[in-house]
Amino acid sequence: MTTTLQSLARDAWVTPDTGLVDIPSAIDGRVVARASSAGLDFAAIVRHAREVGGPGLRALSFHQRADRLKAIGAYLIERKEQLYAIAADTGANRRDNAIDIDGGLVTLAAYASRGRRELPDTKFIIEGEVEQFGKRGSFVGQHILSPLHGVAVHINAFNFPCWGLLEKLAPALLAGVPVIAKPATATAYVAEALVKLIHESGLLPPGALQLICGSTGDLFDHLTGQDVIAFTGSIETSDKLRAHPNVARHSIRFIAERDSLNAAILGTDIAPTDPEFDLFVREVAREMTSKAGQKCTAIRRVLVPRAQEAAVIAALQATLTDVKLGDPRQDDKAMGPLVSRGQRDTVRAAIAALAPEADIVFGDPQRCSGDGIDTTAGAYLSPILLRATDPMRAEKLHAIEAFGPVATVIAYDDVDQVIELVRRGEGSLVASLFTYDNEVAEQIALGIAPWHGRLLILDRDCAAESTGHGTPLPALLHGGPGRAGGGEELGGLRSVHHYMQRTAIQCSPRRLAALTGTWSRGAPSPVSNLHPFKRNFDELTVGESIETASRPITLDDIEHFAHFTGDTFYAHMDEAAAKANPFFPGRVAHGYLILAFAAGLFVDPAPGPLLANYGLDNLRFLKPVSPDDTIRVKLTVKQKSSARRPEYGEVRWDVEVVNQNNEPVARYDLLTMSARPT
Repeated sequence: MTTTLQSLARDAWVTPDTGLVDIPSAIDGRVVARASSAGLDFAAIVRHAREVGGPGLRALSFHQRADRLKAIGAYLIERKEQLYAIAADTGANRRDNAIDIDGGLVTLAAYASRGRRELPDTKFIIEGEVEQFGKRGSFVGQHILSPLHGVAVHINAFNFPCWGLLEKLAPALLAGVPVIAKPATATAYVAEALVKLIHESGLLPPGALQLICGSTGDLFDHLTGQDVIAFTGSIETSDKLRAHPNVARHSIRFIAERDSLNAAILGTDIAPTDPEFDLFVREVAREMTSKAGQKCTAIRRVLVPRAQEAAVIAALQATLTDVKLGDPRQDDKAMGPLVSRGQRDTVRAAIAALAPEADIVFGDPQRCSGDGIDTTAGAYLSPILLRATDPMRAEKLHAIEAFGPVATVIAYDDVDQVIELVRRGEGSLVASLFTYDNEVAEQIALGIAPWHGRLLILDRDCAAESTGHGTPLPALLHGGPGRAGGGEELGGLRSVHHYMQRTAIQCSPRRLAALTGTWSRGAPSPVSNLHPFKRNFDELTVGESIETASRPITLDDIEHFAHFTGDTFYAHMDEAAAKANPFFPGRVAHGYLILAFAAGLFVDPAPGPLLANYGLDNLRFLKPVSPDDTIRVKLTVKQKSSARRPEYGEVRWDVEVVNQNNEPVARYDLLTMSARPT
């Protein structure tokens, strides 16, 4: 059955009736869907995102948005088999579709978790420390990040209709910015099914997500400087979109992830008998055949020491011989077809363009065979391994990407030469280095790092747990410089920040504390009549403090602490040796003794709403404490944050320990859990 794809515009599903484009199955060429965006009012779609979706998202805190992402992920997990059934016609087998479908769900869950764990339960982010600009501390500054009041336009590639949509969607929604997603037409039927599931869940505010199946029409004409464009695809399309007059006029943020001639490098120290040699061959073969080589992270250039060139080619030939082409619906181990016959024609043209610089040493671009497949109706292509004939004179090998199961073996003579050859790719998403030598690893990694977004250094020690060359991870950057587009998708909270504006706030400490909800020195800190540890989370006020009584620290205290803990470091026990140390005037108290005595001064011993101390941050010992000095503590509520469970909250306390001369001797943040009323 052929489906007419719908677009989700202004929270309604719109069915086109003109301008329909046929979308064929990669397996047998039958038309599985038709798509068109004819009739859509793109100005109204953008306006709906700004006026409905944006305010709805910004009304939620980071934690609330993270909870929505988590709930969407759970909803999709229960229904993911629907996506697997539809995705079979893209040509990917189940194992490869797992990278797309389950990989997308893992990314969604990762951002939900990071939002809860690393972001505050607020609607903006405080970045960095408070900067003081005057001697008296009455004028300070700090950066904040707040959501853009625009829309994120996501233009996705055909190879990952689920993961590509979700890995862009999660950071944008977490930041508080609504999304207009435009999937590649070739696999838009999978993206449409995904968005329909998200929409029917009812978990997103109205206007938070819209979908365009078809062309973008005049969408770009309606964007402004508050908007973000995130693009994945070819250099040619990227250049065209980036050069749009409205993008330049409004300096619209443009995040691009484009063609990438990724490299795998076999180190000069590796011989065929080493474990890294087998790891290298397996990884290259896997990256050539996974998703039929249709991955932006796939290995395109296989760089090997000249002495190992023949051995590597022979090993790859043997491995690729075992790769069987087949119907991915019937065999989840078979390599399926490319996404379309048009894409196969494009790959064949790229192979022909590389022919003057490389010989084919495995496969035939024009002929292939497999079990139970129609190679004329489907878009099947054999794995193709090339060998560079003159690596140092080659140009096309470092400029043309055959976006399919194609890679080229390139021999090099020494480390300097391999670094130069890799750099000729002019920027890549990822490179992998296989070595067990520290010096080789350091030379090559530092030599090529500026040209890459990610480097994998794989050896026998980490292979068992490695996620592989081609797997972007939510916690690490996905993107690369130069040819790769200069984007930074993923990378933990880095990708969230792309959808936010960084603003420097300059004001008094009092005003800054009121704006940010975080106390800093110089802001009012009224002394509480009731010990703060006796107040529950909701009763505590940011800025309230207590000042403790003083306590002397004697030589007996220092010696007792030393013998009791076993810390008999000479600075605490040997007067002459301590005086010879440039940091100490003589014997001094242990830093941890100061912390312990400070706790004894401010802790309230009776059971109360303070439940637990779970850590210290930013601890610094500022001045030595000598025998017979006295210390006292000022304890101030610095910040409050909701916890994952409603019965308690997290409190950050500013702790300043001073001596008898009112000189700070230690500063740190104390982290506690305080009960909330039930």
